[in-house]
Amino acid sequence: MAVLSLAERLSAIAGQAFQAEGLDVAFGRVQASDRPDLAQFQCNGALAAARQAKMNPRAIGEAVAARLREENIFADVSLAGPGFINLTLTDEYLADFAALVAGDARSGAWAKDTPETVVIDYGGPNVAKPLHVGHLRAAIIGEALKRLMRLAGDDVTGDIHLGDWGKQMGQLLMAVRDEMPDLPYFDKDFTGPYPEESPVSLDDLARLYPQASAACKADPAKNEEARRITAELQAGRPGYIALWRHFVTVSHVGLRREYDDLGVTFDLWKGESDAQPFIEPLVGLLESKDLLEESEGARIIRVAREDDSKKIPPLIMISQDGSVLYGSTDLGTIWDRKQSINPDRIIYVVDARQSQHFEQVFRASDLMGLFPEDRLEHQGFGTINGPDDKPYKTREGDALPLRVLLDQMKTGAVDRVNASLSERGYSKEELADIAAKVGMAALKFADLSNPRTTNYIFDIDKFLSFEGKTGPYLLYAAVRIKSVLERAGMAEQGSAIMITQDAERDLVLSLAAFPDAMRQAYEKRMPHILCDHAWRLAQSFSKFYTNCRIADEPDAGIKASRQVLARTTGEQLELILGTLGIEVPDRM
Repeated sequence: MAVLSLAERLSAIAGQAFQAEGLDVAFGRVQASDRPDLAQFQCNGALAAARQAKMNPRAIGEAVAARLREENIFADVSLAGPGFINLTLTDEYLADFAALVAGDARSGAWAKDTPETVVIDYGGPNVAKPLHVGHLRAAIIGEALKRLMRLAGDDVTGDIHLGDWGKQMGQLLMAVRDEMPDLPYFDKDFTGPYPEESPVSLDDLARLYPQASAACKADPAKNEEARRITAELQAGRPGYIALWRHFVTVSHVGLRREYDDLGVTFDLWKGESDAQPFIEPLVGLLESKDLLEESEGARIIRVAREDDSKKIPPLIMISQDGSVLYGSTDLGTIWDRKQSINPDRIIYVVDARQSQHFEQVFRASDLMGLFPEDRLEHQGFGTINGPDDKPYKTREGDALPLRVLLDQMKTGAVDRVNASLSERGYSKEELADIAAKVGMAALKFADLSNPRTTNYIFDIDKFLSFEGKTGPYLLYAAVRIKSVLERAGMAEQGSAIMITQDAERDLVLSLAAFPDAMRQAYEKRMPHILCDHAWRLAQSFSKFYTNCRIADEPDAGIKASRQVLARTTGEQLELILGTLGIEVPDRM
Protein backbone atom coordinates (compact mmCIF):
# COMPACT_ATOMS: atom_id res chain seq x y z
CA MET A 1 0.00 0.00 0.00
CA ALA A 2 1.51 3.30 -1.08
CA VAL A 3 1.97 6.14 1.40
CA LEU A 4 -0.85 8.64 0.89
CA SER A 5 0.64 12.05 0.18
CA LEU A 6 0.29 14.89 2.66
CA ALA A 7 -1.69 16.91 0.13
CA GLU A 8 -4.12 14.00 -0.36
CA ARG A 9 -4.55 13.55 3.41
CA LEU A 10 -5.15 17.24 3.94
CA SER A 11 -7.51 17.42 0.95
CA ALA A 12 -9.66 14.69 2.53
CA ILE A 13 -9.82 16.59 5.83
CA ALA A 14 -10.58 19.93 4.15
CA GLY A 15 -13.13 18.22 1.90
CA GLN A 16 -15.03 17.00 4.97
CA ALA A 17 -15.05 20.56 6.31
CA PHE A 18 -16.56 21.84 3.05
CA GLN A 19 -19.07 19.00 3.06
CA ALA A 20 -20.12 19.91 6.60
CA GLU A 21 -21.00 23.34 5.21
CA GLY A 22 -23.22 21.75 2.57
CA LEU A 23 -20.63 22.11 -0.19
CA ASP A 24 -18.89 19.63 -2.51
CA VAL A 25 -15.91 17.80 -0.98
CA ALA A 26 -13.95 18.53 -4.17
CA PHE A 27 -13.57 22.15 -3.02
CA GLY A 28 -11.27 20.89 -0.28
CA ARG A 29 -8.32 20.29 -2.59
CA VAL A 30 -5.11 21.24 -0.77
CA GLN A 31 -1.76 21.99 -2.39
CA ALA A 32 1.69 23.14 -1.33
CA SER A 33 1.62 26.84 -0.55
CA ASP A 34 2.61 29.41 -3.14
CA ARG A 35 3.89 31.46 -0.20
CA PRO A 36 5.90 29.08 2.02
CA ASP A 37 6.87 32.10 4.11
CA LEU A 38 3.21 32.35 5.19
CA ALA A 39 2.12 28.70 5.38
CA GLN A 40 3.05 25.17 4.34
CA PHE A 41 -0.18 24.39 2.45
CA GLN A 42 -3.17 26.25 1.03
CA CYS A 43 -6.75 25.57 -0.01
CA ASN A 44 -8.35 27.86 -2.58
CA GLY A 45 -11.69 26.09 -2.80
CA ALA A 46 -13.74 28.80 -1.06
CA LEU A 47 -13.64 31.00 -4.17
CA ALA A 48 -14.95 28.28 -6.50
CA ALA A 49 -17.50 27.19 -3.89
CA ALA A 50 -18.75 30.76 -3.57
CA ARG A 51 -19.34 31.05 -7.32
CA GLN A 52 -21.32 27.83 -7.34
CA ALA A 53 -23.32 28.51 -4.16
CA LYS A 54 -23.67 32.28 -4.89
CA MET A 55 -22.24 33.10 -1.47
CA ASN A 56 -19.50 35.34 -0.10
CA PRO A 57 -16.13 33.50 -0.46
CA ARG A 58 -14.77 35.08 2.70
CA ALA A 59 -17.74 33.78 4.68
CA ILE A 60 -17.23 30.27 3.30
CA GLY A 61 -13.51 30.49 4.04
CA GLU A 62 -14.16 31.56 7.63
CA ALA A 63 -16.63 28.74 8.19
CA VAL A 64 -14.31 26.07 6.75
CA ALA A 65 -11.28 27.50 8.58
CA ALA A 66 -13.20 27.36 11.88
CA ARG A 67 -13.87 23.65 11.35
CA LEU A 68 -10.23 22.98 10.43
CA ARG A 69 -9.03 24.70 13.62
CA GLU A 70 -10.79 21.94 15.54
CA GLU A 71 -8.34 19.42 14.02
CA ASN A 72 -5.34 18.84 16.28
CA ILE A 73 -2.96 18.35 13.35
CA PHE A 74 -2.79 22.06 12.51
CA ALA A 75 -0.47 24.48 14.25
CA ASP A 76 -2.12 27.36 12.42
CA VAL A 77 -5.13 27.90 10.16
CA SER A 78 -5.55 31.40 8.75
CA LEU A 79 -7.49 33.20 6.05
CA ALA A 80 -6.01 35.50 3.44
CA GLY A 81 -7.61 37.71 0.80
CA PRO A 82 -11.11 36.80 -0.37
CA GLY A 83 -11.00 33.28 1.04
CA PHE A 84 -7.59 31.59 0.66
CA ILE A 85 -7.11 29.17 3.56
CA ASN A 86 -3.50 28.85 4.76
CA LEU A 87 -2.54 25.69 6.65
CA THR A 88 0.50 24.91 8.81
CA LEU A 89 0.92 21.47 10.36
CA THR A 90 2.18 20.65 13.82
CA ASP A 91 5.72 19.30 14.07
CA GLU A 92 4.31 16.16 15.72
CA TYR A 93 2.10 15.41 12.72
CA LEU A 94 4.97 16.08 10.30
CA ALA A 95 7.26 13.81 12.31
CA ASP A 96 4.69 11.00 12.27
CA PHE A 97 4.30 11.37 8.50
CA ALA A 98 8.08 11.35 8.02
CA ALA A 99 8.18 8.08 9.95
CA LEU A 100 5.73 6.60 7.43
CA VAL A 101 7.99 7.62 4.54
CA ALA A 102 11.06 6.30 6.38
CA GLY A 103 9.39 2.93 6.90
CA ASP A 104 8.15 2.65 3.31
CA ALA A 105 10.12 0.33 1.02
CA ARG A 106 9.34 2.72 -1.87
CA SER A 107 10.44 5.90 -0.05
CA GLY A 108 6.94 7.36 -0.33
CA ALA A 109 6.58 6.82 -4.08
CA TRP A 110 3.08 7.29 -5.48
CA ALA A 111 1.30 4.25 -6.97
CA LYS A 112 -1.71 4.07 -9.29
CA ASP A 113 -4.95 2.64 -8.01
CA THR A 114 -5.56 0.91 -11.36
CA PRO A 115 -2.33 0.07 -13.20
CA GLU A 116 -2.36 -0.19 -16.97
CA THR A 117 -0.56 -2.21 -19.62
CA VAL A 118 1.42 0.30 -21.66
CA VAL A 119 3.66 0.27 -24.72
CA ILE A 120 6.18 3.11 -25.01
CA ASP A 121 7.57 3.64 -28.50
CA TYR A 122 10.87 5.52 -28.24
CA GLY A 123 14.26 5.51 -29.92
CA GLY A 124 13.14 5.28 -33.53
CA PRO A 125 16.56 5.18 -35.24
CA ASN A 126 16.96 4.22 -38.88
CA VAL A 127 18.82 1.07 -39.82
CA ALA A 128 22.15 1.69 -41.57
CA LYS A 129 22.58 5.17 -40.08
CA PRO A 130 24.63 6.03 -36.99
CA LEU A 131 22.75 7.71 -34.17
CA HIS A 132 22.97 11.49 -34.07
CA VAL A 133 22.11 14.21 -31.57
CA GLY A 134 18.48 14.17 -32.71
CA HIS A 135 18.06 10.66 -31.28
CA LEU A 136 19.22 11.62 -27.79
CA ARG A 137 16.03 13.09 -26.34
CA ALA A 138 13.78 10.26 -27.54
CA ALA A 139 16.07 7.75 -25.82
CA ILE A 140 16.53 9.63 -22.54
CA ILE A 141 12.94 10.82 -22.16
CA GLY A 142 11.46 7.48 -23.26
CA GLU A 143 13.64 5.55 -20.82
CA ALA A 144 12.69 7.89 -17.95
CA LEU A 145 8.97 7.64 -18.72
CA LYS A 146 9.22 3.85 -18.93
CA ARG A 147 10.88 3.68 -15.51
CA LEU A 148 8.49 6.23 -14.01
CA MET A 149 5.43 4.33 -15.20
CA ARG A 150 6.81 1.05 -13.90
CA LEU A 151 7.45 2.67 -10.52
CA ALA A 152 3.80 3.78 -10.52
CA GLY A 153 2.74 0.15 -11.07
CA ASP A 154 2.11 -0.05 -14.81
CA ASP A 155 3.18 -3.05 -16.89
CA VAL A 156 5.32 -1.27 -19.48
CA THR A 157 6.93 -2.57 -22.67
CA GLY A 158 9.55 -0.40 -24.35
CA ASP A 159 9.89 -0.78 -28.13
CA ILE A 160 12.68 0.83 -30.18
CA HIS A 161 10.62 0.78 -33.42
CA LEU A 162 13.44 0.78 -35.97
CA GLY A 163 13.13 2.53 -39.31
CA ASP A 164 14.03 -0.48 -41.46
CA TRP A 165 11.42 -0.70 -44.23
CA GLY A 166 11.08 2.63 -45.99
CA LYS A 167 12.60 4.22 -49.06
CA GLN A 168 15.99 4.53 -47.36
CA MET A 169 16.31 0.75 -47.65
CA GLY A 170 15.73 0.95 -51.39
CA GLN A 171 18.34 3.69 -51.63
CA LEU A 172 20.85 1.60 -49.75
CA LEU A 173 20.19 -1.53 -51.82
CA MET A 174 20.76 0.56 -54.94
CA ALA A 175 24.02 1.99 -53.54
CA VAL A 176 25.39 -1.47 -52.70
CA ARG A 177 24.38 -2.75 -56.14
CA ASP A 178 26.16 0.15 -57.86
CA GLU A 179 29.33 -0.47 -55.86
CA MET A 180 29.24 -4.31 -55.84
CA PRO A 181 27.08 -5.34 -58.81
CA ASP A 182 28.35 -8.94 -58.88
CA LEU A 183 26.88 -9.86 -55.48
CA PRO A 184 24.34 -12.70 -55.81
CA TYR A 185 21.62 -10.63 -54.09
CA PHE A 186 21.04 -8.70 -57.33
CA ASP A 187 20.80 -11.76 -59.61
CA LYS A 188 17.13 -12.59 -60.13
CA ASP A 189 18.03 -16.09 -61.28
CA PHE A 190 20.10 -16.92 -58.18
CA THR A 191 18.35 -19.60 -56.12
CA GLY A 192 20.59 -19.50 -53.04
CA PRO A 193 21.56 -20.07 -50.43
CA TYR A 194 22.78 -16.51 -49.94
CA PRO A 195 26.01 -15.85 -47.99
CA GLU A 196 25.70 -15.94 -44.20
CA GLU A 197 28.31 -13.21 -43.75
CA SER A 198 27.36 -9.63 -44.54
CA PRO A 199 29.15 -8.11 -47.54
CA VAL A 200 28.97 -4.68 -45.87
CA SER A 201 30.16 -3.43 -42.50
CA LEU A 202 28.67 -0.75 -40.28
CA ASP A 203 31.24 1.69 -41.65
CA ASP A 204 30.20 0.78 -45.20
CA LEU A 205 26.56 1.50 -44.38
CA ALA A 206 27.45 4.82 -42.76
CA ARG A 207 29.38 5.78 -45.91
CA LEU A 208 26.90 4.50 -48.51
CA TYR A 209 23.69 5.83 -47.01
CA PRO A 210 24.45 9.58 -47.35
CA GLN A 211 25.83 8.97 -50.82
CA ALA A 212 22.63 7.24 -51.91
CA SER A 213 20.42 9.88 -50.31
CA ALA A 214 22.31 12.70 -52.02
CA ALA A 215 22.17 10.91 -55.38
CA CYS A 216 18.39 10.51 -55.13
CA LYS A 217 17.94 14.19 -54.30
CA ALA A 218 20.11 15.22 -57.25
CA ASP A 219 18.71 12.81 -59.84
CA PRO A 220 14.94 12.17 -60.21
CA ALA A 221 15.67 8.97 -62.14
CA LYS A 222 17.73 7.62 -59.25
CA ASN A 223 14.99 8.60 -56.83
CA GLU A 224 12.40 6.74 -58.88
CA GLU A 225 14.67 3.69 -59.09
CA ALA A 226 15.07 3.65 -55.31
CA ARG A 227 11.29 3.74 -54.97
CA ARG A 228 10.95 0.79 -57.33
CA ILE A 229 13.58 -1.21 -55.42
CA THR A 230 11.81 -0.40 -52.14
CA ALA A 231 8.53 -1.74 -53.57
CA GLU A 232 10.27 -4.93 -54.72
CA LEU A 233 11.84 -5.37 -51.27
CA GLN A 234 8.45 -4.96 -49.59
CA ALA A 235 6.95 -7.40 -52.11
CA GLY A 236 9.48 -10.01 -50.92
CA ARG A 237 12.15 -10.26 -53.63
CA PRO A 238 14.48 -12.93 -52.11
CA GLY A 239 17.85 -11.31 -52.89
CA TYR A 240 16.79 -7.95 -51.58
CA ILE A 241 15.34 -9.52 -48.43
CA ALA A 242 18.59 -11.45 -47.78
CA LEU A 243 20.79 -8.35 -48.18
CA TRP A 244 18.36 -6.22 -46.17
CA ARG A 245 18.63 -8.71 -43.29
CA HIS A 246 22.40 -8.14 -43.29
CA PHE A 247 21.78 -4.39 -43.06
CA VAL A 248 19.57 -4.91 -40.03
CA THR A 249 21.91 -7.35 -38.27
CA VAL A 250 24.98 -5.17 -38.78
CA SER A 251 23.08 -2.07 -37.65
CA HIS A 252 21.85 -3.73 -34.47
CA VAL A 253 25.43 -4.14 -33.24
CA GLY A 254 26.20 -0.44 -33.50
CA LEU A 255 22.85 0.68 -32.15
CA ARG A 256 23.05 -1.60 -29.12
CA ARG A 257 26.52 -0.26 -28.32
CA GLU A 258 25.32 3.36 -28.41
CA TYR A 259 22.21 2.70 -26.35
CA ASP A 260 24.17 0.61 -23.82
CA ASP A 261 26.50 3.58 -23.33
CA LEU A 262 23.43 5.72 -22.64
CA GLY A 263 22.01 3.20 -20.18
CA VAL A 264 18.91 2.88 -22.35
CA THR A 265 17.28 -0.52 -22.89
CA PHE A 266 14.39 -1.83 -24.97
CA ASP A 267 12.20 -4.84 -24.37
CA LEU A 268 11.44 -5.13 -28.09
CA TRP A 269 13.71 -4.47 -31.05
CA LYS A 270 10.96 -4.47 -33.63
CA GLY A 271 10.90 -2.32 -36.72
CA GLU A 272 8.60 -1.10 -39.44
CA SER A 273 9.23 -4.34 -41.29
CA ASP A 274 7.45 -6.29 -38.53
CA ALA A 275 4.26 -4.51 -39.56
CA GLN A 276 4.38 -5.84 -43.14
CA PRO A 277 2.31 -9.01 -42.43
CA PHE A 278 -0.51 -6.79 -41.14
CA ILE A 279 -0.76 -4.49 -44.14
CA GLU A 280 -3.00 -6.80 -46.17
CA PRO A 281 -5.53 -7.40 -43.36
CA LEU A 282 -5.48 -3.67 -42.62
CA VAL A 283 -6.36 -2.92 -46.24
CA GLY A 284 -9.16 -5.47 -46.01
CA LEU A 285 -10.52 -3.88 -42.84
CA LEU A 286 -10.37 -0.40 -44.38
CA GLU A 287 -12.14 -1.63 -47.51
CA SER A 288 -14.86 -3.30 -45.44
CA LYS A 289 -15.54 0.02 -43.73
CA ASP A 290 -15.35 1.97 -47.00
CA LEU A 291 -12.49 4.09 -45.66
CA LEU A 292 -9.96 3.54 -48.47
CA GLU A 293 -10.04 5.85 -51.48
CA GLU A 294 -8.12 6.03 -54.75
CA SER A 295 -6.28 9.32 -55.25
CA GLU A 296 -3.79 9.93 -58.07
CA GLY A 297 -2.82 6.27 -58.13
CA ALA A 298 -2.39 6.01 -54.35
CA ARG A 299 -4.81 4.61 -51.77
CA ILE A 300 -5.60 7.02 -48.95
CA ILE A 301 -7.60 7.41 -45.73
CA ARG A 302 -9.28 10.78 -45.24
CA VAL A 303 -8.90 11.86 -41.62
CA ALA A 304 -9.87 15.57 -41.78
CA ARG A 305 -12.80 16.75 -39.66
CA GLU A 306 -15.24 19.59 -40.16
CA ASP A 307 -14.19 21.31 -36.95
CA ASP A 308 -10.43 21.19 -37.69
CA SER A 309 -8.76 24.55 -37.16
CA LYS A 310 -6.09 23.55 -39.68
CA LYS A 311 -6.26 21.25 -42.64
CA ILE A 312 -5.16 17.68 -41.87
CA PRO A 313 -4.13 15.89 -45.09
CA PRO A 314 -5.18 12.29 -45.77
CA LEU A 315 -2.99 9.42 -44.66
CA ILE A 316 -1.44 7.55 -47.58
CA MET A 317 -1.93 3.84 -47.01
CA ILE A 318 -0.44 2.53 -50.29
CA SER A 319 1.73 4.77 -52.48
CA GLN A 320 1.49 5.06 -56.28
CA ASP A 321 4.25 2.48 -56.77
CA GLY A 322 2.63 -0.02 -54.41
CA SER A 323 4.98 0.52 -51.45
CA VAL A 324 3.89 1.27 -47.89
CA LEU A 325 4.86 4.42 -46.02
CA TYR A 326 5.31 5.39 -42.36
CA GLY A 327 1.59 5.82 -41.76
CA SER A 328 0.85 2.34 -43.08
CA THR A 329 3.51 0.66 -40.96
CA ASP A 330 2.48 2.64 -37.88
CA LEU A 331 -1.07 1.30 -38.26
CA GLY A 332 0.32 -2.18 -38.83
CA THR A 333 2.42 -1.82 -35.68
CA ILE A 334 -0.66 -0.85 -33.67
CA TRP A 335 -2.36 -4.01 -34.99
CA ASP A 336 0.68 -6.08 -34.00
CA ARG A 337 0.81 -4.57 -30.50
CA LYS A 338 -2.91 -5.08 -30.02
CA GLN A 339 -2.59 -8.77 -30.88
CA SER A 340 0.68 -9.54 -29.07
CA ILE A 341 0.44 -7.27 -25.99
CA ASN A 342 -3.14 -5.92 -25.90
CA PRO A 343 -2.12 -2.68 -24.16
CA ASP A 344 -4.45 -0.19 -22.53
CA ARG A 345 -2.37 2.66 -23.91
CA ILE A 346 0.39 3.30 -26.47
CA ILE A 347 2.74 6.25 -26.02
CA TYR A 348 5.02 7.62 -28.75
CA VAL A 349 8.06 9.61 -27.59
CA VAL A 350 8.95 11.31 -30.85
CA ASP A 351 10.07 14.80 -31.92
CA ALA A 352 7.23 17.34 -31.60
CA ARG A 353 7.65 18.19 -35.27
CA GLN A 354 5.97 14.87 -36.10
CA SER A 355 2.71 15.91 -34.45
CA GLN A 356 0.67 16.03 -37.68
CA HIS A 357 1.81 12.54 -38.69
CA PHE A 358 0.60 11.08 -35.40
CA GLU A 359 -2.65 13.04 -35.64
CA GLN A 360 -3.27 11.29 -38.97
CA VAL A 361 -2.35 7.84 -37.66
CA PHE A 362 -4.39 8.15 -34.45
CA ARG A 363 -7.46 9.37 -36.32
CA ALA A 364 -7.16 6.58 -38.89
CA SER A 365 -6.80 4.00 -36.12
CA ASP A 366 -9.93 5.31 -34.41
CA LEU A 367 -11.96 5.51 -37.64
CA MET A 368 -11.30 1.87 -38.48
CA GLY A 369 -11.92 0.67 -34.92
CA LEU A 370 -8.34 -0.55 -34.54
CA PHE A 371 -7.37 1.30 -31.34
CA PRO A 372 -9.11 4.27 -29.64
CA GLU A 373 -7.64 7.67 -30.41
CA ASP A 374 -7.87 8.78 -26.77
CA ARG A 375 -5.53 5.96 -25.71
CA LEU A 376 -2.85 6.81 -28.26
CA GLU A 377 -0.46 9.53 -27.08
CA HIS A 378 2.21 11.48 -28.91
CA GLN A 379 4.48 12.91 -26.24
CA GLY A 380 6.60 15.20 -28.38
CA PHE A 381 9.76 16.97 -27.32
CA GLY A 382 11.79 20.01 -28.31
CA THR A 383 15.22 20.14 -29.91
CA ILE A 384 18.76 20.26 -28.54
CA ASN A 385 20.22 23.51 -29.81
CA GLY A 386 23.66 24.98 -30.26
CA PRO A 387 24.87 28.38 -28.99
CA ASP A 388 22.93 30.01 -31.86
CA ASP A 389 19.70 28.52 -30.41
CA LYS A 390 19.20 26.45 -33.56
CA PRO A 391 19.24 22.61 -33.72
CA TYR A 392 22.75 21.41 -32.82
CA LYS A 393 24.82 20.63 -35.93
CA THR A 394 28.42 20.22 -37.02
CA ARG A 395 30.29 23.08 -38.68
CA GLU A 396 29.42 21.46 -42.00
CA GLY A 397 25.72 21.73 -41.18
CA ASP A 398 25.13 18.02 -40.55
CA ALA A 399 23.46 16.51 -37.50
CA LEU A 400 26.16 15.89 -34.88
CA PRO A 401 26.85 12.14 -34.48
CA LEU A 402 25.78 10.94 -31.05
CA ARG A 403 29.14 9.25 -30.55
CA VAL A 404 30.88 12.62 -30.92
CA LEU A 405 28.57 14.19 -28.35
CA LEU A 406 29.07 11.31 -25.90
CA ASP A 407 32.84 11.52 -26.32
CA GLN A 408 32.71 15.27 -25.64
CA MET A 409 30.81 14.64 -22.41
CA LYS A 410 33.18 11.83 -21.42
CA THR A 411 36.27 13.97 -22.00
CA GLY A 412 34.78 16.87 -20.06
CA ALA A 413 33.76 14.60 -17.17
CA VAL A 414 37.22 12.98 -16.99
CA ASP A 415 38.89 16.39 -16.87
CA ARG A 416 36.48 17.65 -14.19
CA VAL A 417 36.75 14.52 -12.01
CA ASN A 418 40.54 14.29 -12.30
CA ALA A 419 40.88 17.94 -11.31
CA SER A 420 38.67 17.41 -8.25
CA LEU A 421 39.55 13.91 -7.06
CA SER A 422 42.99 12.93 -8.38
CA GLU A 423 44.73 13.71 -5.07
CA ARG A 424 42.31 11.77 -2.88
CA GLY A 425 43.81 8.34 -3.39
CA TYR A 426 41.36 6.92 -5.92
CA SER A 427 42.57 4.28 -8.35
CA LYS A 428 42.54 5.02 -12.08
CA GLU A 429 39.75 2.49 -12.49
CA GLU A 430 37.57 4.14 -9.84
CA LEU A 431 38.23 7.60 -11.25
CA ALA A 432 37.19 6.34 -14.69
CA ASP A 433 34.00 4.84 -13.25
CA ILE A 434 33.14 8.04 -11.38
CA ALA A 435 33.82 10.14 -14.48
CA ALA A 436 31.55 7.92 -16.59
CA LYS A 437 28.70 8.29 -14.08
CA VAL A 438 29.26 12.03 -13.70
CA GLY A 439 29.22 12.52 -17.47
CA MET A 440 26.03 10.54 -17.93
CA ALA A 441 24.34 12.25 -14.97
CA ALA A 442 25.29 15.62 -16.44
CA LEU A 443 23.90 14.73 -19.86
CA LYS A 444 20.65 13.11 -18.70
CA PHE A 445 19.77 15.60 -15.99
CA ALA A 446 20.44 18.53 -18.33
CA ASP A 447 17.96 17.04 -20.78
CA LEU A 448 15.31 15.84 -18.34
CA SER A 449 15.36 18.93 -16.11
CA ASN A 450 14.05 20.98 -19.03
CA PRO A 451 10.32 20.66 -19.71
CA ARG A 452 9.91 17.95 -22.33
CA THR A 453 8.16 20.24 -24.80
CA THR A 454 10.82 22.98 -24.80
CA ASN A 455 14.16 23.34 -26.59
CA TYR A 456 17.41 23.76 -24.68
CA ILE A 457 20.96 24.83 -25.45
CA PHE A 458 23.73 22.23 -25.17
CA ASP A 459 26.41 23.59 -22.81
CA ILE A 460 28.95 21.02 -21.57
CA ASP A 461 30.60 23.30 -18.99
CA LYS A 462 27.26 24.19 -17.44
CA PHE A 463 26.04 20.59 -17.43
CA LEU A 464 29.22 19.29 -15.75
CA SER A 465 29.27 21.85 -12.95
CA PHE A 466 29.12 20.55 -9.38
CA GLU A 467 27.27 23.70 -8.40
CA GLY A 468 23.73 24.70 -9.28
CA LYS A 469 20.89 22.60 -10.65
CA THR A 470 22.95 19.89 -12.36
CA GLY A 471 23.32 16.12 -12.42
CA PRO A 472 26.82 16.19 -10.86
CA TYR A 473 25.51 18.28 -7.95
CA LEU A 474 22.80 15.69 -7.26
CA LEU A 475 25.35 12.87 -7.44
CA TYR A 476 27.49 14.73 -4.94
CA ALA A 477 24.47 15.20 -2.66
CA ALA A 478 23.64 11.48 -2.79
CA VAL A 479 27.24 10.46 -2.15
CA ARG A 480 27.55 12.94 0.74
CA ILE A 481 24.55 11.32 2.42
CA LYS A 482 26.28 7.94 2.15
CA SER A 483 29.40 9.46 3.71
CA VAL A 484 27.41 11.03 6.55
CA LEU A 485 25.78 7.71 7.37
CA GLU A 486 29.12 5.92 7.29
CA ARG A 487 30.42 8.32 9.95
CA ALA A 488 27.24 8.51 12.02
CA GLY A 489 26.16 4.90 11.70
CA MET A 490 22.67 3.64 10.93
CA ALA A 491 19.90 4.27 13.44
CA GLU A 492 17.86 1.33 14.62
CA GLN A 493 14.75 0.55 12.58
CA GLY A 494 11.75 2.36 14.03
CA SER A 495 13.72 5.15 15.71
CA ALA A 496 11.39 8.07 16.38
CA ILE A 497 11.67 11.21 14.29
CA MET A 498 11.85 14.54 16.08
CA ILE A 499 11.69 18.03 14.65
CA THR A 500 13.81 20.38 16.72
CA GLN A 501 15.03 22.85 14.07
CA ASP A 502 13.72 24.63 10.99
CA ALA A 503 16.10 22.66 8.76
CA GLU A 504 14.62 19.36 9.95
CA ARG A 505 11.10 20.61 9.26
CA ASP A 506 12.08 21.79 5.78
CA LEU A 507 13.66 18.42 5.01
CA VAL A 508 10.56 16.54 6.17
CA LEU A 509 8.34 18.74 3.99
CA SER A 510 10.64 18.09 1.02
CA LEU A 511 10.50 14.33 1.59
CA ALA A 512 6.72 14.53 1.91
CA ALA A 513 6.40 16.27 -1.47
CA PHE A 514 7.67 13.22 -3.39
CA PRO A 515 4.38 11.37 -4.05
CA ASP A 516 2.72 14.53 -5.39
CA ALA A 517 5.72 15.35 -7.59
CA MET A 518 5.80 11.80 -8.90
CA ARG A 519 2.09 11.79 -9.64
CA GLN A 520 2.31 15.09 -11.52
CA ALA A 521 5.34 13.87 -13.50
CA TYR A 522 3.42 10.70 -14.39
CA GLU A 523 0.12 12.32 -15.32
CA LYS A 524 1.72 15.12 -17.36
CA ARG A 525 4.46 12.84 -18.80
CA MET A 526 6.94 15.49 -17.65
CA PRO A 527 10.12 14.08 -16.04
CA HIS A 528 11.36 17.60 -15.24
CA ILE A 529 8.89 17.67 -12.32
CA LEU A 530 10.83 14.79 -10.74
CA CYS A 531 14.08 16.64 -11.46
CA ASP A 532 12.73 19.72 -9.69
CA HIS A 533 11.79 17.62 -6.67
CA ALA A 534 15.21 15.96 -6.53
CA TRP A 535 16.86 19.38 -6.69
CA ARG A 536 14.73 20.79 -3.85
CA LEU A 537 15.33 17.66 -1.78
CA ALA A 538 19.11 17.97 -2.23
CA GLN A 539 18.97 21.64 -1.27
CA SER A 540 16.93 20.84 1.84
CA PHE A 541 19.44 18.20 2.84
CA SER A 542 22.30 20.64 2.33
CA LYS A 543 20.60 23.07 4.71
CA PHE A 544 19.94 20.21 7.16
CA TYR A 545 23.57 19.07 6.94
CA THR A 546 24.84 22.59 7.58
CA ASN A 547 22.58 23.35 10.54
CA CYS A 548 22.09 19.99 12.27
CA ARG A 549 24.78 17.91 13.94
CA ILE A 550 24.45 14.24 13.06
CA ALA A 551 27.50 12.06 13.78
CA ASP A 552 28.51 14.10 16.86
CA GLU A 553 25.02 15.01 18.16
CA PRO A 554 25.16 14.35 21.92
CA ASP A 555 21.45 13.66 22.38
CA ALA A 556 20.92 10.02 21.40
CA GLY A 557 17.29 10.46 20.40
CA ILE A 558 17.94 13.49 18.21
CA LYS A 559 20.98 11.77 16.68
CA ALA A 560 18.91 8.68 15.78
CA SER A 561 16.16 10.90 14.32
CA ARG A 562 18.64 12.73 12.12
CA GLN A 563 20.20 9.46 11.00
CA VAL A 564 16.76 8.26 9.91
CA LEU A 565 16.12 11.51 8.05
CA ALA A 566 19.50 11.27 6.29
CA ARG A 567 18.94 7.64 5.33
CA THR A 568 15.41 8.33 4.06
CA THR A 569 16.63 11.31 2.04
CA GLY A 570 19.40 9.22 0.48
CA GLU A 571 17.02 6.40 -0.41
CA GLN A 572 14.44 8.73 -1.94
CA LEU A 573 17.07 10.69 -3.89
CA GLU A 574 18.65 7.53 -5.29
CA LEU A 575 15.22 6.15 -6.21
CA ILE A 576 14.46 9.31 -8.17
CA LEU A 577 17.85 9.38 -9.87
CA GLY A 578 17.46 5.72 -10.81
CA THR A 579 14.04 6.47 -12.26
CA LEU A 580 15.68 9.18 -14.37
CA GLY A 581 18.27 6.62 -15.54
CA ILE A 582 21.10 8.12 -13.48
CA GLU A 583 23.51 5.85 -11.57
CA VAL A 584 25.12 7.03 -8.31
CA PRO A 585 28.77 6.12 -7.54
CA ASP A 586 29.70 4.80 -4.10
CA ARG A 587 31.91 7.78 -3.37
CA MET A 588 33.20 10.97 -4.94
